[in-house]
Amino acid sequence: MGEISITKLLVVAALIILVFGTKKLRTLGGDLGSAIKGFKKAMNDDETAAQKSADETPAEKLSHKE
Repeated sequence: MGEISITKLLVVAALIILVFGTKKLRTLGGDLGSAIKGFKKAMNDDETAAQKSADETPAEKLSHKE
């Protein structure tokens, strides 16, 4: 009863295309891709900063605070 078939997915996809149009969906997809790309870049930047912080000696950490 709770299963989703390929036919149901195709009907839903067709309705979404009819309601929003292909141009709007293409723009939405591009925006979503850019958001994901920015999120991944921010995550990598945070990991790099955390790694640099972990590699510093305690004396170097103190000199940054002053």
